[in-house]
Parts: sequence; structure tokens; C-alpha cells
Amino acid sequence: MPEHRQIIIIGSGPAGLTAAVYTARASLAPLVVEGEPSSMSDQPGGQLMLTTEVENFPGFPDGIMGPELMMNMRTQALRFGAEIITTKVRRVDFSERPFKVWTDNVDHPEPTYTAEAVIVSTGAQSIMLDLPNEVPLIGHGLSTCATCDGFFFRDQEIAVVGGGDSALEEAGFLTKFASKVTVIHRRDALRASQIMQDRAFANPKIEFRWNSRVVGYLGDTKIAGVVVEDTVTGERSDLRVDGVFIAIGHRPNTDLFQSHLELLDNGYLKTTPGTSYTSVEGVFACGDVQDFTYRQAITAAGSGCMAAIDAERWLHH
Repeated sequence: MPEHRQIIIIGSGPAGLTAAVYTARASLAPLVVEGEPSSMSDQPGGQLMLTTEVENFPGFPDGIMGPELMMNMRTQALRFGAEIITTKVRRVDFSERPFKVWTDNVDHPEPTYTAEAVIVSTGAQSIMLDLPNEVPLIGHGLSTCATCDGFFFRDQEIAVVGGGDSALEEAGFLTKFASKVTVIHRRDALRASQIMQDRAFANPKIEFRWNSRVVGYLGDTKIAGVVVEDTVTGERSDLRVDGVFIAIGHRPNTDLFQSHLELLDNGYLKTTPGTSYTSVEGVFACGDVQDFTYRQAITAAGSGCMAAIDAERWLHH
């Protein structure tokens, strides 16, 4: 017999845990399925668990370590009565209420849980290069967010990997701090819009390495540079830099919901503008799983608050 809950929150980053705090304080006794540590796409605590110092989250003038911030949020949610389980959701059925959620045997006809409402906060993951030693170097010179980490590279030389709008936007932002930014692109022409190209070419701090791809990182515990391979000749060379920013795109963690919720063309969950409502009444979404514009911890937390309030009001009415 499945266990019935008023609300289940799938995911435990800043969005999911903020939603847990708000729904717990509203006496909804939320169940948070936080994910499994073995999965990059289902990391309990979200991407901040792979981040070192966070300096732009309000309320921490001296900064705070990413894992510490997430543990504080987790403790706060537990304090107000949220229940958090460390496993992953393997199957859902949103075709009727109560909604069905499986965390155990997906082939079993009976779900593990049923719920009156569900909040989806499974986040998104940066597309990485999948090179040796990549994960340990995240937060130690390797980053996927210029807005988050650019400040740490004042007067240093940086490489940005990518050739689209995101890569050039990151490169332009980083020139506020860095002495030099080298954009590494595997082709001889950029994919970015013309206006972004014009801005980048006009910026004296930005240089380009054409027909090049990164095939390795220099440095064991901290980035010291990258190994670059020429895509035409195959020749390899070292590029010494103090930081590397990967800007080749993000992938929302929406595989679980492909046939259950409406997605945008870019794969993110579609929500009604200004709300957290999805295409299924009673299912709400917050954080990076539906935000491909801002992708910040503080905006994720804010959208988690929205989802909690939306869900509470929906359940009440």
C-alpha cells in the first residue's frame, strides 16, 4: 500500500529546500526526495554541493562554502518538519490524482508514494568535457558560471570553452576581472549571434584559439592550464591559464517527466509565466529545471518559495 502525502518535492537544491521550508511551515509535512550522491544529475543539494566559496548569496558578507549553505538549508527544512529521504524518483504518473511516485521497483503496479501535489526541482547540469580529473577541479579553477566565480580571477588569465552566445557572454563578463580571456572553439567560426561576435571581436582583452579543443587539464588539485588539440592538424600544446570556464550549454534534468509534463523546445519544463504552474494542475516546477535565463542559487531559492506558495494555495482551494 503506497504512503500518501499532501506534497512531495522531487529534488533538493536551493529551490527544492526552500520549497520544503515554506511548505513545512505551512504544516503540509512535505516529503523531499533529495536524490542519490552517486549521480551527477541527481546530486542531493544540487550543483552547490560541487561549489567551493559562494560570495553572492545574500546574508553572508564573508561568503560561505556551497556544501555548507546547502546543509544549512537542509537543517532548516528539517527543523520545520520536512522529511528528507536520500534516494531518487525512478518513475512518476501525473495522469490522475493522487499523483503516483515510485522510488523503488518501477515495474511494481503500486507506487511507493502518492501525493495531492508535487513540486519538481530537479535542476539542470552543465554540459562538461568529461575529461580525467574534471569533477575534483570544479571550484578549484574550473567553473561553469562566470557570474558566480569571475570575481575570484581578478588580474588573471582565463580560458573560456565554447563558441555560442553563452560562451561569448561569459567571456565578456570575465574581462571585467581578468587580464586576458582566451576563447577556445573547435571550429574556425563562431556559432554566436552576430551582435555577440561583434562585441567579442571588439574587446581587446579577448583572444581566440580557433580549430581547437581542450583534451586535458593541467594541475592536480588546482587548474594551471589546459592541453589544447588542433582539430585540423592534431597537434597538441599547453595553454597556461589560472581559470577555465566551460560554456558549452546546460542540460535540464527532465528525462523523468518527458511524457508527463509539457517541455519547451530546449528541454526545460514549461511553466506559466510569473508562476510555478506546469501543464498538469497540481504539479509545480521551480529552480533551474525551468529557468534557463538566470541559473543562480538566489533565483532558484526565490522560485522555490513561489512554488511552495502556489502549491499551498492550490491545495487550500
